[in-house]
Amino acid sequence: MGWFQQIDGYCERTDLSYWSEPVNAVTNIAFIIAALILWRRSAGVPMARVLCAILFAIGIGSYLFHTHATVWAVTADVVPIALFILVYLFVVNRDVVGLRPVVAAIATCGFFPYAAAIVWITQQLPFFHISNFYWTVPVLLCIYAVPLRHKPGIASGFVIGAALLALSITLRSLDEILCDTIPLGTHFMWHLLNGVMLGWMIHVYIRHMLATVRQGR
Repeated sequence: MGWFQQIDGYCERTDLSYWSEPVNAVTNIAFIIAALILWRRSAGVPMARVLCAILFAIGIGSYLFHTHATVWAVTADVVPIALFILVYLFVVNRDVVGLRPVVAAIATCGFFPYAAAIVWITQQLPFFHISNFYWTVPVLLCIYAVPLRHKPGIASGFVIGAALLALSITLRSLDEILCDTIPLGTHFMWHLLNGVMLGWMIHVYIRHMLATVRQGR
């Protein structure tokens, strides 16, 4: 498959022209707005700023995919998403769980076999196979919430994030299924909800870090 091969994977797209997915393209502003808002709130929390920068890149990458609709554009879409997951998991392991940086990095690498297992399981299930990789995240948030239940702000924050993402993934998966009923599709709601969800997850991390600083005074 060549880098410039075009992809038609969403209900809104009716041809391969640049503006064939105007709503899917424009709603990526949700990621950018969330990134800018959280950037202002993340002063003094360096890794939160890294997450905000990646979130901004998610908005740009997804915009490129829903306009150019090519293999290179889908790469620009999915790479920042994967990077966000890994960086967020690392800072949770290091700053919330309390692992040493090297151990936190090793634990973060555990995401790969974990994700492979979840993808294999969801691939066997009707409906869930449509967005199989994305289900790895809400499941993992719920798994982490259990041992972190002694940190109510983190545990509840993770559960709320998991619920938002589960709804978002469901809407993403319904896009092609409901195409005859909703010609616009439902993918744009995946963008809007994910902008809120990822911004929320950065907020949960910032809140934890600032509370930790206050407790250390």
